[in-house]
Amino acid sequence: MYTCICNAIRETDLRAAALKSGGNAESVYAALGKRPNCGQCLGKAGEIIDQERAGCAAMFSCEKVAI
Repeated sequence: MYTCICNAIRETDLRAAALKSGGNAESVYAALGKRPNCGQCLGKAGEIIDQERAGCAAMFSCEKVAI
């Protein structure tokens, strides 16, 4: 699914970039070589980025506990 129509950023691309770069949605867009145009996607993109980072953090926390 496309998260940003203006830049043709797919949700999967956004999730991968969220783990490789820090900051907010605009920073993640920059890591993809893009920048927001109309800005309507930034709220949803921010939610996706937060979800991805939280899921990754939880996964690593569980691994540390299991070891």
